[in-house]
Amino acid sequence: MLAIALGIAWLVLSPLCLWIIVRGRMGAKVGAVLTLAAMEVATVAVRPAHEAPQVVAHDVPAPPRPSAADCAERTPVPQTARLEKGHESLELFWSAEPDECRTAKVVLRHRGRELRVWVHEGPLRGHHVGVRTVPVRVEGGTASLRLALDLPERAHYRTVDGRSGRDIAPRHEQ
Repeated sequence: MLAIALGIAWLVLSPLCLWIIVRGRMGAKVGAVLTLAAMEVATVAVRPAHEAPQVVAHDVPAPPRPSAADCAERTPVPQTARLEKGHESLELFWSAEPDECRTAKVVLRHRGRELRVWVHEGPLRGHHVGVRTVPVRVEGGTASLRLALDLPERAHYRTVDGRSGRDIAPRHEQ
């Protein structure tokens, strides 16, 4: 009940006090300011101290992705690769880590029908020719990146991990 009376006081007295502050005499202006201050103190005092703010809706935020300086140095091993039709791009996929970097450095070499790929996250030591920095996407526990290619359309290219020399399994449309 006290809260309702205080709300009505705000509705009635605050416009009146503002009008007095703008148009009234000095004594009336002081009284108007003191009235507004008293209503403000009463409003703060009426709110119970134990009352917690109410949450209407709650979304669980995704864990923040580390910045380039925060992510750990790692050499992910691509598990699957998808060569887009027309050989315009190559997409690589691997299991994402909790502190997956936002970008990766990639070296791509092709010889004949073999595409050798080296992927590195974090600071890269030494001098490397043909390094591309590309964004890494993380969806559902899988990290991926896409490389633009300029390859002639031939029969079939094999994607190979540059470090181990093992074939990277082709990924089919899902």
